[in-house]
Amino acid sequence: MWKKQLAFIALEVLNQMGTQVAILGAGLMGHGIAQVFATAGHDVVIVDIDDKVLSTVHDRISASLAELGIESGPVLGRIKLNGSVKNAVRDSSVVIEAATETLNLKRTLFKEIAEAASATALLASNTSTIPITEIGRDLPDNARSRLVGLHWWYPAALIPLVEVIATDSLAPEYFDRAFQLMLSIGKEPVRVNRDIPGFIGNRLLHALCREALSLVNSGICDAETIDKVIKLSFGMRFSVLGPMEGIDLVGLELVRSVHSMLFPSLENSRNPSPLLDRLIDQHDLGMRTGAGLRKWTPEQIAEAKSHLSTHLLTLSRNRKG
Repeated sequence: MWKKQLAFIALEVLNQMGTQVAILGAGLMGHGIAQVFATAGHDVVIVDIDDKVLSTVHDRISASLAELGIESGPVLGRIKLNGSVKNAVRDSSVVIEAATETLNLKRTLFKEIAEAASATALLASNTSTIPITEIGRDLPDNARSRLVGLHWWYPAALIPLVEVIATDSLAPEYFDRAFQLMLSIGKEPVRVNRDIPGFIGNRLLHALCREALSLVNSGICDAETIDKVIKLSFGMRFSVLGPMEGIDLVGLELVRSVHSMLFPSLENSRNPSPLLDRLIDQHDLGMRTGAGLRKWTPEQIAEAKSHLSTHLLTLSRNRKG
C-alpha cells in the first residue's frame, strides 16, 4: 500500500513538471525505456542516428506490448521518432541517454544535450558501468548538477529495478526528482550513494562471472555445469531471499568460517579472463556467432530467449497481481 501511495504522490509532482521524455538511442534498451514511459502516460521522443534502427521502434514496442497484453495504439500514439538530438531535447523536461557503452560518445552527446535542453531539464544516463562523473566531466556546472545515473536492466519493460546513481556534483533535488520519476512509472528504484564503476548490480553479477570463468578456464568444470549449478541451487532462492538475508538466515558465525576457508582461493584477477581472449580470437563471440562459452544452434537460441521472456512475464504478472 505504501508503495502505491508513494507512486501516486510522485506522479502528482511530476505531472506538475510537464514530462515529455527524450530517449537518445533506439536500440536494445532505449526502445524498452520509451515503452515504459509511454505506457505510464508520458509523451516520448526517441532519437537515433541510425534511421534503420529508428524505423523499427514502433514494431518492436508493439510486439512487446502484445506479450504484456497491452493495447498498442494509445502507447504508440505517445511515441514520436526524431533524428535530431537538438530538436528532441529542446522541449523535454527529462532526457535519458541510452547510447552505446562508449565514454567518448556519451560525453559528446551530453555536450550537445546541455547546449540544447532546458536549463532545468533532468539529465540521465543509462550506462551500465561507466561512472556518471566521468560522463559529465566536461559539462558546465549547471548541467553536472542535473546529471544522474538511471541504470535500467534488460528487458526494460519487465525488470522492475532501476539503480539511481548520485554524484558529488548532483543537486539533491534532482536525485529526488529522478527517484520519484521512477516510482511514478511503476519501477523499483534503489539509491546508489557513491558513483563507482558498475554501481551495485553489475559489480555483484560480474564478481560471480569472474569466478565462473576462472572455474571453467582452470578445467574444474565446463560452462554448462556452471549454468546448471546456479540455476538449480542458489539461483532458485535469489528472487525471494537475497544474499544478505541468506547470511542472516544461516548465521554470521558460519558465514565467517566459510569465508575464512574460501576467500584465499577465490579468483581475484584485475584483468578479464584469458578464456574470453582465446574465444574472441577464435571469433566465438556468443549466441550471435553460434558459439561462445557454449555451442548454440538457432533452435537453442530461440528456446533460450523464449524461456527467458516467458519466465520474466510470469514473474512480472505475479508481482503486479
